[in-house]
Amino acid sequence: MFPLPMFTGEQVARVCENLEETGDMERLARFLWSLPAGQALNRHESVMRARALVAFHRGNFEALYQILQSHRFTRESHAKLQDLWLDAHYREAERLRGRPLGPVEKYRIRKKFPLPRTIWDGEQKTHCFKERTRSLLREWYLQDPYPNPSRKRHLAQATGLTPTQVGNWFKNRRQRDRAASAKNRLQQEPALLPSDRECPPRLLVPSPRNLGSPEASDCSTETEQRGAGASTPDISVSSDSEFES
Repeated sequence: MFPLPMFTGEQVARVCENLEETGDMERLARFLWSLPAGQALNRHESVMRARALVAFHRGNFEALYQILQSHRFTRESHAKLQDLWLDAHYREAERLRGRPLGPVEKYRIRKKFPLPRTIWDGEQKTHCFKERTRSLLREWYLQDPYPNPSRKRHLAQATGLTPTQVGNWFKNRRQRDRAASAKNRLQQEPALLPSDRECPPRLLVPSPRNLGSPEASDCSTETEQRGAGASTPDISVSSDSEFES
């Protein structure tokens, strides 16, 4: 074990940082367990971050949430702790459903469990990108919607994203713009006229023998009407008054 009485608070924090960098969570857990209880140690950010890492590693997500929500961390720790917060909620949902989550389900998890202010600088995120990042992407998109690999790498360095994330953002933006353009064209086009194949409505004149009886459909031809009553002569009606007389 470690000779704890010889450690100061700063030395404990340094040991936590070194063990965190090595990724040896079991050794880090043993070191934290051997520390004496005391508020001075718990207030140090490196120690609190180490406790959060160990809680996540052991699947103790309730302890992880309590640590992340009870201590205000500096901006340097935000990215790592945000990943712990989201991954813990993803794993809980996957354990409950018994299967991996899809992108839409992960998006719903992020909406249901927003980042606490203790590990978040307050800047809004959309689709996992901060608004500052999205503004820069939009500026580059207006200049060139089809960036080459060199531009993608340059933009990835400027935004902190990967070239793949940059390429996916541009691809999705182009698809949205094409869909919006198609929708606008449809809204601006005049309404289509009825097809020539449709029968225009017209008034059918019933024969005196069949007054009150249903005739053929509006689309029936003159030949069909004559076939329905071959012995009935055609009657030419010039006006309503002649018909009534």
